[in-house]
Amino acid sequence: MRASLSARMGHLTNYSLLALLGCMTLFPLLHVLAQSLSSQTAVVSNQVTVYPIDFQMEAYRLLFNDSAFYQAFGISILRTIAGVVINMTLTCLMAYPLSRRRLAGRSVVMNMVIFTMLFQGGLIPSFLLLKELSMLDTMWSLLLPSAVSAFNLILLKNFFQSVPDSMEESAKIDGASHGSILFRIYVPLSMPAMATLSLFYAVMHWNTYFDAVMYINNPKLIPLQVYLRNIIVLNDSNIDMTNLTGLFLVAPETLKAATIIASVLPMIVIYPFVQRFFVKGVMLGAVKE
Repeated sequence: MRASLSARMGHLTNYSLLALLGCMTLFPLLHVLAQSLSSQTAVVSNQVTVYPIDFQMEAYRLLFNDSAFYQAFGISILRTIAGVVINMTLTCLMAYPLSRRRLAGRSVVMNMVIFTMLFQGGLIPSFLLLKELSMLDTMWSLLLPSAVSAFNLILLKNFFQSVPDSMEESAKIDGASHGSILFRIYVPLSMPAMATLSLFYAVMHWNTYFDAVMYINNPKLIPLQVYLRNIIVLNDSNIDMTNLTGLFLVAPETLKAATIIASVLPMIVIYPFVQRFFVKGVMLGAVKE
């Protein structure tokens, strides 16, 4: 059946607005990418828009020759992988019992979880707590304070509640324990939600820098985002951007742009592989009791 004129105009308007918003979203990224691939003269004279001028990759050569970049990149990868493993393990172990309606005190625990979404201990008490636990200048200060997200916990709990109770009852009749039910039934059936929440946690760990600024003083433990902050905000870098005659090989803005692209590229590469789980996982996890 052919759509009416008003329906076609509505679709055209929607697609036009979405295309416009997409262009507005892509413009900053394309501008930064073009800056990272343009010559010093083009960048300093503000000739760069969304395509490179006098194409060169000198900024990436300088960046990839910096050992501090690889150190920070490795710390970010380690933090992201270890953080996601800890996050998903603890979130699953807490979401499963909270999804059981017969659990005694379930509403009290849920209210406590929701309370943490509205109120936090504060920066100074958190710093003093980590200091007393001897966790400053360690990876644990970046992993344990954010071990469970209340929002993600509620999403996964709601997803677990969408699994039919008959499957759990059948497993119990066969003698399965709660651990077996969780890891052999609920986790495999919840892979869309698991992939979505893993992406949420991974992006959080990869992009967060403030906790590292507060808790880490050892330069060997700073993640990539702190390395990026030091270059962009503080202009603090060991990279020599001049040649033997003292002339700049690249503009400082070009090096900053190259660092930004290098820091966002891993998430851009990973996202397409979990995109097919994203919408399904969020929608099913949003089902209310």
